[in-house]
Amino acid sequence: MSFRLAAYAVCIEDGQVLLARYVSPTGDTNWTLPGGKVEHAEDPFDTVIREVAEETGCDALVERLLGVDSRVIPATEARLGIEHQNIGIFYRVRITGGTLRPEPNGETAESVWTSIPDVARLRRSSLVDVGLALAQTLPPTGHVVPVPVGGLLQH
Repeated sequence: MSFRLAAYAVCIEDGQVLLARYVSPTGDTNWTLPGGKVEHAEDPFDTVIREVAEETGCDALVERLLGVDSRVIPATEARLGIEHQNIGIFYRVRITGGTLRPEPNGETAESVWTSIPDVARLRRSSLVDVGLALAQTLPPTGHVVPVPVGGLLQH
């Protein structure tokens, strides 16, 4: 089993959410939240700010912790065919500056503001639905009910 600790940004302004179009090394593409792996000795709070800057070109300010999601992705559904556990720490962030651009030499092809109702029609990571659920419900425990994965949703 592989394990990943990551921090994700939920940026919502005027009924739109900031999404990043991820392109895998194999060329598969889907929409996700800006964010990524927590590096060794890095605070997840700092990770989310770094990842937003790297992936979108924008500066971000963390407004609050939304919650933590833990999910195990079975080998049959995981990208590498190996059972994978992802612990995602979700933060509500506000963009404070910068200009949207693709990630230089990275896997984020573009970042765009997307109307929240339009998200349901996108091929997207389950992380998007988890982040939006946390932002909308603000659960006191910081734990979101597991989001079922199917249809346009991908791990």
